[in-house]
Amino acid sequence: MIGRTDNIWSRGSTSSGYHPCSYYLLSLHVGRCLSVRKSFLIETLKDNRDFEISHASRTEWFGSDSKISSFSPVDGSELGKVTTGNKDDYEKLIKDAQNAFKSFRKIPAPKRGELVRQLGNKIRENKAELGELVSIEMGKSLQEGLGEVQEMIDICDFAVGLSRQLYGLTMHSERPNHRMYEQYHPLGIVGVISAFNFPVAVWSWNVALAWVCGNVCIWKPSEKTPLCGVVCQKLIADVLKENDMDNGISCLINGDSQVGKWMSDDHRINLLSATGSTRMGKDVAQKVGARLGKSLLELGGNNAIIVTPSVDIKQAVINIVFGAVGTCGQRCTSTRRIIVHESIISEIKTELAKAYSQLKIGNPLDESNHVGPLIDVDAVNQYNSALNLIKNQGGKLIVEGGVLLGDDYKSGCYVKPAIAEIKNEASIVQTETFAPILYVIEYKGEVQNAIEIMNDVKQGLSSSIMTKNLKESEIFLSASGSDCGIANVNIGTSGAEIGGAFGGEKETGGGRESGSDAWKVYMRRQTNTINYSSELALAQGINFDL
Repeated sequence: MIGRTDNIWSRGSTSSGYHPCSYYLLSLHVGRCLSVRKSFLIETLKDNRDFEISHASRTEWFGSDSKISSFSPVDGSELGKVTTGNKDDYEKLIKDAQNAFKSFRKIPAPKRGELVRQLGNKIRENKAELGELVSIEMGKSLQEGLGEVQEMIDICDFAVGLSRQLYGLTMHSERPNHRMYEQYHPLGIVGVISAFNFPVAVWSWNVALAWVCGNVCIWKPSEKTPLCGVVCQKLIADVLKENDMDNGISCLINGDSQVGKWMSDDHRINLLSATGSTRMGKDVAQKVGARLGKSLLELGGNNAIIVTPSVDIKQAVINIVFGAVGTCGQRCTSTRRIIVHESIISEIKTELAKAYSQLKIGNPLDESNHVGPLIDVDAVNQYNSALNLIKNQGGKLIVEGGVLLGDDYKSGCYVKPAIAEIKNEASIVQTETFAPILYVIEYKGEVQNAIEIMNDVKQGLSSSIMTKNLKESEIFLSASGSDCGIANVNIGTSGAEIGGAFGGEKETGGGRESGSDAWKVYMRRQTNTINYSSELALAQGINFDL
């Protein structure tokens, strides 16, 4: 059963404050994407008109620059167009956000949590539709699309509880009749730059925490998945309207890398959270660092699973395959490398090849398929380039790759997951290829040797060990073990769980989102000392008499 049809996609109305054509999508050919079931999108997105929105506050949709087309990797059809914003449009958003912050920061945190609670409920009501849109526009399987929306719901629940736990500390002063404590205040404007592979979850991870902390947000979605951004803005816009809150609390701007540069250079952006490639992250870090601003970076991964002799092979193979081919290898936590002990490497290769032969590749909305498409033809070209480099750098393909052709793959974005045996030091292994290519690497001797191989890359996001040996697992989790932000035992590398701080080390950027004390990055820390005596007592026993 598909949910209601009047929440996300209904026509705008002047009574709601939106431009009358706000919710019309243009040039929609979504029906061709669906081979399994009748979609909500087919029923509601019928207007063959341009989607004339670019960046939006609660009550106003506008745009002045060129248009971006959204193409589905499912069948290559154009889903719609959004209008991008120019510099004047950007300045308007900044001013709206600044004005909104002045009032929003004064609202008690539990009341801000109520806003997030309502957003979570709004997402629950529209989970089926939003999950399907994620699958159509990004290309991940329907189950993964629904799972991503569930992450949005979960982070809202987490943030609601957090809104009553923004704790500071009280300390004893060395000075008599003094009190000293720490407290946290909102930063101001939080900018969010998100990537195509998680077009809705990353936004929610950031804004749910930012809002309960008292900040306002400006979001630049990926230009490859702009419609997902528009729908999310519509959801929060409705919540803001229902609560009579300022329109600048949540702002959206569509555009290319130029918008990201504006945000990076802008001292009025108090925190810039950027998710994407390491190359992009380095550029953001340099620009934000040059103005001594704050950044939260979630960048590339080169994630490995160590497979030891004591492993449960069946369990390991399932974890490896899902990590390597889920989302067609386009997760930052996708499994890129497996480091296997020489005594079992032959068996592991055989079992993986057998598992890969059972993979079904095709329309991600068909739940019988395991693997959907890459995001676009550029990604396919990078995949092909990586396969060539594997051969040129001494690798051997265990499972051959290739681009799939035919009526079922007419977008040109469907590829075969591949497995290659290769040395860890090969340059292609040292880089992150956003595609379903798995590298098999042999290790000898003790588990520490495997750990050294695993850590010998520039990225440090996610890692895992498959073992029944308690000693090996504890070494892996120790200070001399994995150098990644995430280290798992008998669980694969992919999949973030709300509550634990998500992020990685080294060229992964060092940022942490969605759990633990990650909320602190969205606030400024202040130490306060109060003198309730009639004396002037200076620290360190200093006297200053006049």
